[in-house]
Amino acid sequence: MLPFVVGGGILIALAFLIDGFSVDINSLSDEARAAFGTITPVAAALKGIGDLAFGFMLPVLAGFIAMSIGDRPALAVGFVGGMIGGMVPPCAIALATLLFKNKFTKEERESGPVNFIMGLAFITEGAIPFAASDPLHVLPSCIVGAAAAGALSMAGGCTLMAPHGGIFVFPVVENPLMYLVALVVGTVIGAVLLGILKKKVPAA
Repeated sequence: MLPFVVGGGILIALAFLIDGFSVDINSLSDEARAAFGTITPVAAALKGIGDLAFGFMLPVLAGFIAMSIGDRPALAVGFVGGMIGGMVPPCAIALATLLFKNKFTKEERESGPVNFIMGLAFITEGAIPFAASDPLHVLPSCIVGAAAAGALSMAGGCTLMAPHGGIFVFPVVENPLMYLVALVVGTVIGAVLLGILKKKVPAA
């Protein structure tokens, strides 16, 4: 996670430096001072990228902690295990087993829909067997879908005070409509990528 912390910190520092050279802070109103670091376009761009890098710090840390415990199959689950991203992989897998039946074994098709319940309950472990059996195709699909959901929720200003609980803590979500949109979009993206990337399973 260090590249994200160090890189993000340097970019944010540069944003403040550029604004410091460009404007006289003593002449700014209190409101403008609160926006210091984003006043000039270049500074705003650097600070936005820096904040985004900081946002990846915890998911990356979680991912590699998971990898140290469960090796590579756990990486995707750990990486996207925080907030809305953690709900996407199981939901995406469940949707993919319904839409792309020829890409999954009979056992996977039967167990797939259960991941809807697990994903909505913030339980990501349902994705592990699928990731373990085909990591080269499942992991990228889940990561992209979860990243899309996370980006949309961030862009929509969604927040969740509860660290766990999934749909059961929905009443404390800030901007719940955008939260649901992010979840649906991330799930669909992940499922479609699974349908594209996974190879057909030979007919039994």
